[in-house]
Amino acid sequence: MILGGSTGNLGTRTFILLALAGACLLGMPREARTAGTPKRVVSMNLCTDQLAMMLAGPGQLISVSHLARDRAASVMASEAAHIPINYGQAEEIFLLKPDLVIAGTYTTRTTVALLRRLGFRVEAFAPANSLDEVRENIVRMGAVLNRTQAASRLRSEFDQMIAARRVPDTSLRPAIAPYYANSYTSGRDTLVDAIITASGLTNLGRKLGLRGTAKLPMERLLVEQPEMIMLEQGRSGKPALAHEIFKHPAVKHLVAHSTPVAVPDKYLICGTPHIARAVEVLWAARNNYLRGKGK
Repeated sequence: MILGGSTGNLGTRTFILLALAGACLLGMPREARTAGTPKRVVSMNLCTDQLAMMLAGPGQLISVSHLARDRAASVMASEAAHIPINYGQAEEIFLLKPDLVIAGTYTTRTTVALLRRLGFRVEAFAPANSLDEVRENIVRMGAVLNRTQAASRLRSEFDQMIAARRVPDTSLRPAIAPYYANSYTSGRDTLVDAIITASGLTNLGRKLGLRGTAKLPMERLLVEQPEMIMLEQGRSGKPALAHEIFKHPAVKHLVAHSTPVAVPDKYLICGTPHIARAVEVLWAARNNYLRGKGK
């Protein structure tokens, strides 16, 4: 990934502050800024917020992103209520004087680039698109926080939760279609696909050969007639043209004659151990569906 950006879209006050900060920081030995266990950790990304909250030691995490308190998006909104928040701005991050900044690879790139230029340690985490990548991020977060034992325990707990819902390969795997605004779905190489597979279901997007987040035309959805359908829950609650597809009579008919499954978005957004809850919901829906069919 190339980190770009300039200070042109930053306020003059912010630019001056960062320039002065750079003069101070660059005068320090780099080892002094990176050595030992980080004691002032700032997270700038919803997903790193939650993983850091699960692993950080007492007082180690001094700020999380404002999204961490969004109850529709964050599984750990209650925990985040007790931690100061940030909006990913370079000026506010500097004022927090962190010795470690954690971000997503798509988080406020200008801010991340500036912080790195000023000598701050920034660790960027890519979104997890598989269960293995969830495990890798747990281990890596434990390493950057110097909380390796806690990370090992968390990974073990996650593995146990997933194993408890494992379905034999020879078992029936009804098809389920995740269906989002503007007729999008999740194909292979997505976290949703990994969750669906772990729950003992077949992802329609994968079955159709789709990859990533891809368009699934309504007509194709109707032709496939999946046994189950998982509609986007939506977080804003505000009317939007993107959601008009859900009002179409044909889609309503499909939902009425299939098995709809509701999985809160917050369990699907981030690759943290909390996705085990989404696996549990889908696994239970699969079992209920098969019982209803006498299978």
